[in-house]
Amino acid sequence: MIPLAIWEQPRREVALPSPRTPVDGLTGTNLDAVTPRRQQILDIAAELFAARGFHGVSVAELGAACGISGPALYKHFESKDAMLAEMLVTISETLLAEGRTRVASAEGAREALEALVEWHIEFAIGHRALIVVQDRDWSSLPDEARERVRALQRAYVDVWATQVRLNDSTMSPEASRTRAHVLFGLLNSTPHSGRLPDPQMHDVLRDMAHGALGLS
Repeated sequence: MIPLAIWEQPRREVALPSPRTPVDGLTGTNLDAVTPRRQQILDIAAELFAARGFHGVSVAELGAACGISGPALYKHFESKDAMLAEMLVTISETLLAEGRTRVASAEGAREALEALVEWHIEFAIGHRALIVVQDRDWSSLPDEARERVRALQRAYVDVWATQVRLNDSTMSPEASRTRAHVLFGLLNSTPHSGRLPDPQMHDVLRDMAHGALGLS
């Protein structure tokens, strides 16, 4: 996800596939597979964490929002820390896996970049709360989960940077990575910039990203 940000507005949810499949040399987490109920709890927790911060939400409040008691949450997650870890590791795995899939389906670097832009916009519009949580509560992640997210983020940056260089052979590796980070800052601005209806916001983000990449 690359630490950034988001906020309220009607949302078009992007389905999150199970993150349990290891991704190219990056080992999977030891967390259980995401079930529909676990995902529902994670979605509710993300909204609460985004609104009040990870440390501003108690287990009892999380349970109440999910329609269960606080202690009942421990049937699904070992702790609130484990909930945050699964939340952020899962979306980082999803961003990388889907980004690689879209690049693999593209016929060239330009089409791959267009597909990556489209995918990240879908994420940024559909999951504003996760962007806020990632940006603000990064330091609250357990060490192992933080390292996992870092590794996934570096791999995701590399996916973008590779296509940027293939599209412009004059660009250095460092310049291509820098451009990728700048684009993430733009696309992940939806918690603060998303004041238009989602379809219009999508078009604004796409046009600006394409302009920055020289795809216009």
